[in-house]
Amino acid sequence: MLRNIFYIISSMLFFFFGIVVYGVILNLREHSLNEILQTKNLNELKNVTILVDRKNYKLNLYSDSTIVKSYNAVFGRNSNSNKISNNDYATPAGTYFICKIDTDHVYYKKLFINYPNLKDAAEALKENIISQKEFKNIANKLNENDCPFENTILGSDIGIQGTGEYNIIFKNLPFVFNWTNGSIALSNENIDELLTVVKVGTKVTIKN
Repeated sequence: MLRNIFYIISSMLFFFFGIVVYGVILNLREHSLNEILQTKNLNELKNVTILVDRKNYKLNLYSDSTIVKSYNAVFGRNSNSNKISNNDYATPAGTYFICKIDTDHVYYKKLFINYPNLKDAAEALKENIISQKEFKNIANKLNENDCPFENTILGSDIGIQGTGEYNIIFKNLPFVFNWTNGSIALSNENIDELLTVVKVGTKVTIKN
């Protein structure tokens, strides 16, 4: 009995180790942003924008209308819908911009986006998800500093973030594992790379 348990546990550990090793090998093939810029003979990026492709689990970095690099990304635990609640763990879809950057976040670093924006709030009001009072609170907060009203049932605290202390595991998984509150998660290293070219005000489009 104990021998069987030992074999099962050993097999599971070996399988998990193999998965991580395979993920490491895949990551070794990834080229850095600087290497890609040199290959494309680009000295700098212009009119930087981000397109998040939920369907293909990618975050695409653009210079003008040219895609420069694609990053592997994962999303909210609920991948079947768009975000309409603080507790639905879904990733929103729409056009946003980076409104705040936190370089000392629990998930390493985080680029907050202005979700919910006025369009999100207006649609939620139309569907009777929020009240007129809450709509005004969201609008007033956005007018003050561009970042959204935090105490809303639509949810907030959404952005592009790292994976924090479990980075070594998450970045080397060769399969998709959605785990966030609705934010877009990249490896810590990729967040650092993004921060060299994006800033507050950078446009972020999230599509299904």
